[in-house]
Amino acid sequence: MMKEYTIAILGVTGAVGQEMLKVLQERNFPVKKLVPLASGRSAGKTVSFRGEALPIQEAGAAAFQGVDIVLGAAEAPIAEQFAPAITSAGAVFVDNSSAFRMAPDVPLIVPEVNPEDVKRHHGILSNPNCSTIITVTAVNALNAITPIRSMTASTYQAVSGAGAGGPVELMEEVRALGHGGSYEPKVFPYPIAFNLIPQIGGEQFAGYTSEEMKMQNEGRKILHLPELTVSCTCVRVPVVRSHSISVSCHFDRPVPVEQAREAIAAAPGCKLMDDLANLVYPMPLDTSEQDLVYVGRIRPDLTDPNGLCLWCCGDQVRKGAATNAVQIAELLL
Repeated sequence: MMKEYTIAILGVTGAVGQEMLKVLQERNFPVKKLVPLASGRSAGKTVSFRGEALPIQEAGAAAFQGVDIVLGAAEAPIAEQFAPAITSAGAVFVDNSSAFRMAPDVPLIVPEVNPEDVKRHHGILSNPNCSTIITVTAVNALNAITPIRSMTASTYQAVSGAGAGGPVELMEEVRALGHGGSYEPKVFPYPIAFNLIPQIGGEQFAGYTSEEMKMQNEGRKILHLPELTVSCTCVRVPVVRSHSISVSCHFDRPVPVEQAREAIAAAPGCKLMDDLANLVYPMPLDTSEQDLVYVGRIRPDLTDPNGLCLWCCGDQVRKGAATNAVQIAELLL
């Protein structure tokens, strides 16, 4: 009989925490007991898991006793606050926040790309940024043909990437503007309906934002490419769910388009959608509510004989967050 585990979800009431509940059930994760944790104001409310209403407990040091794996769906300061209590209780912390991603002794995992790195953990494992997960899943098969030296990327990030309030704001703005009214944005610095906002995160380096630098810094760690350079532009778009990324990869030698297509079609976690003549390519609507990264528009980079361009889409609440974390937990088993 398969061993079962006590699993806690830290931040169970948020969009990612709710999705983790769903994914654990869908993937038949061997849960003996589920411990839903959130802030004091949610304590006593319930969440549904396998048809049972479970009371939410207030997150505190004592809550982690007897827990095998903690799935973190809270912000970085909360993750940092509770990590010592989690590890000293003997649990393994699989954290979705940015708190530990660049810590040298914390593996940063995309299970389809670097599963073997899980073995190096010291009680904490980190889930990468959503756009990074989707991108490295898409390009990993190309990196196996010949190492990627640099990438130029533009992300088209859905409003759900900003949390549960993002889609609400988009819908309310569309409704208000459609009736000739106005709407004061709260989640985003500008209206997002019928608009694009070319900034996610604050400035971090030479005019690049924190979100843009994640693609390079996290990509180096996941792909084991310490010299990788990435120029990235992150844009918030009026799409409810699923991020899209345009990527140009640059190699030491040419990679034929047909070889790239075959490699991506066979790559774990990828679905090839690449037939321009028949209007087949990845789109956010098609990739929402599922776990594969769709890849298409594979073509030569006309600025670089050793370059390839592609377009990929993936559900950032699932593969970009909740599912990736549950997959990491599955590797621990």
